Amino acid sequence: MQKTACFVTTIDLSLADKLRKHLDTNGFQFDKPPYTLFSAKKGRLSLTLYLSGKLTVQGKDKDEFIQFYLEPEILGNLTYSHPEISVDFTPHIGIDEAGKGDFFGPLCIAGLYADADGIKDLLQIGVKDSKAINDENVHKMARRLKERFPHSIITINPERYNEMYANFQNLNRLLAWGHSTAIAELVQKTNCQEVLIDRFAGEHVVLSAVKKKNLEINLTQRVRAEEDPVVAGASILARAAFLEGLKRAGAPWDFMLPKGAGAPVLSAGKTLIKMYGREIFPKVAKLHFKTMQDIL
Repeated sequence: MQKTACFVTTIDLSLADKLRKHLDTNGFQFDKPPYTLFSAKKGRLSLTLYLSGKLTVQGKDKDEFIQFYLEPEILGNLTYSHPEISVDFTPHIGIDEAGKGDFFGPLCIAGLYADADGIKDLLQIGVKDSKAINDENVHKMARRLKERFPHSIITINPERYNEMYANFQNLNRLLAWGHSTAIAELVQKTNCQEVLIDRFAGEHVVLSAVKKKNLEINLTQRVRAEEDPVVAGASILARAAFLEGLKRAGAPWDFMLPKGAGAPVLSAGKTLIKMYGREIFPKVAKLHFKTMQDIL
């Protein structure tokens, strides 16, 4: 967080009453110097809102006030407390997937909805792209998110995945179906029409799937959308579902299936074919992966 003696910004004066009511409720004392709407002080924190809309905040307690109230409630961004990110506090649905690059286990698509207060909660929880979180914490955070937020999780287990892939003949179209299905469930739950997803193909691919479901939404497709806390929350739900599905897929065979598609996966596949033959793979793996041919 930046450490400056005095924070200066400009706000929309239509928010002045909201700001004043918050300060009044929290015990601030008011004054009205020339050319201001008001000045307020409490302990080690003081604010002055000028007729021009300029707002100054200073004092030793300013950082916490800016981070937890001023930015999310008045400014609508985190450019002071988190200059490295830009957070949209508009209520929206975020969608992400897990398992598309993993030979073993399911493909999982998850959606999460959050309003402005929910987005603040996501930031306080510390959500981020699930690839940057270890498996244990992914499970813990996913449990918290399921309790707090409207969500949708689509888990396509290997047998069903292989059937669907044979039908779609294209992973991106299969992903688009999963995304549109998760979106439809959350739109029905929340009536929210603002949707952000991590872009994985040409925009028309998902738009076509959305159109087939007769969804009227404002869809944004963005590269590295996991930087958005709502999409990050969805990525955590998807990753947790994938890890659980991977464990379930291996359980009947008393075999711990590895993640990814590299050397450990190839080794595990060769072991499985010796133990159970080719018949096991439609039940535990995505058959169109090149890894399948390498194992055979």
